[in-house]
Amino acid sequence: MGMESLRNLPAVHEILPEVKKKLPDSTPSEIKDAVRKGILWARECVIEGGELPDSDAIIQKCMQLGEFQRRPAMERVINATGIVLHTAIGRASLPPAAVEAVSRVAAGYSVLQWNRETGKRGNRDEHIEQLVTELTGAESATLANNNAGATLLVLSAMAAGKEVIVSRGQLVEIGGAFRIPDVMKQSGCIMVEVGCTNRTHLRDYENAITERTAAILRVHPSNYLIKGFTSEVPLEELIELGKKHDIPVIDDLGAGSLVPLDRFGIPAEPTIVDSIEAGADVLTCSGDKLIGGPQAGLILGKKKYLDKIKKHPLARALRVGKLTIAAIEASLRIFLESDEYIALNHPVYHSFSRKPEELMERSEAFIKNLKLPSNCSIRAEEMSSFVGSGSLPDYSIPSAGVSLHCPDPELLLKKLRLSSPAVAARLEDAGVKFDLRAVKETEDGELALLLEKRLAELWE
Repeated sequence: MGMESLRNLPAVHEILPEVKKKLPDSTPSEIKDAVRKGILWARECVIEGGELPDSDAIIQKCMQLGEFQRRPAMERVINATGIVLHTAIGRASLPPAAVEAVSRVAAGYSVLQWNRETGKRGNRDEHIEQLVTELTGAESATLANNNAGATLLVLSAMAAGKEVIVSRGQLVEIGGAFRIPDVMKQSGCIMVEVGCTNRTHLRDYENAITERTAAILRVHPSNYLIKGFTSEVPLEELIELGKKHDIPVIDDLGAGSLVPLDRFGIPAEPTIVDSIEAGADVLTCSGDKLIGGPQAGLILGKKKYLDKIKKHPLARALRVGKLTIAAIEASLRIFLESDEYIALNHPVYHSFSRKPEELMERSEAFIKNLKLPSNCSIRAEEMSSFVGSGSLPDYSIPSAGVSLHCPDPELLLKKLRLSSPAVAARLEDAGVKFDLRAVKETEDGELALLLEKRLAELWE
């Protein structure tokens, strides 16, 4: 019959009603597109030398295409990499309270910039400022779209056209080849490098001060370590030097922890509270790393500088929207509570707090009823997790998970990435490692079913 069978291809209107019944959640345009693609698929089958699929097969193909195209581009991911704050898959998993807050605000109108007492236009910083000052002791606070934006805004407002002193050992490059010197240049300030890569002394800063000096910048090198013959000037000494010469000290803290991490089994990092108590004039940090909220840049410090920062034209260009404010407010509120409450109600700190023994028990339970092809093997084993997003780069967290060996681990990883939800794991020692530290307990069953399905598709 060959090419003549193309005459029997169904028209769109002939199969569209049946496909519509089977895809009740799809829009009219999505259904039509799926039907057209399904008919095109049948046509290609014949052109390539095959038989013309029957109507049932074409309808089934239309359904598959329709369901696939309805999948959101921003797919949910089960994070089995062991990296808690994985930048590529969205960093922090929001606390349930933050998810609820976003849903509440997104569903309708909100008091974003509406003063309910006066009925007039208000200030969107009011939703987080009092909370931030209560948590940190800072006098004032505002938000930018991320920490790079926060640093750009602060330097633009405080030092455009003037000099800012910074140690050579702190000229960091963060993900995506984004460099502190580039941010400083974009702000309009003049960068004055002092010291050497491995050693900077207080006298280096003092000798660089001129009548054109607008600020001293301290950048926390969170994504790398310099070891050996090294030294840097403590923040407290920089602040004393700033006071002596009436020069503000800006502290770019990077990840920005609100609580001592050693309470949750992680080595302590400088906290926001430490910096404010030491006397930093302005501090910037990320909202989506160790605070564990949405992507945002937190700016806090002394009111006289924050007032100027808030009035700068870039403040509007870099400001955040209502969903970010709702999420960051709910995330910050958790830190008003006890460590036990934080560990229970904040996904980031819940992940940090999990004991290796607990994760090993989950790993053994995970593989107990797992059905594998005969050419695959799996076992529970100890693993190493990481904080991620440039935080504590030299520290691995003792963890546990499951290690799978199969004929083609890279192909399996690809199939898992393309699943719905997507699965992120890691290739190590010629096997696929599923670290359970950042996998929610409620996701264990879902992950097991996805893994079984992909393995069956590939090797059964």
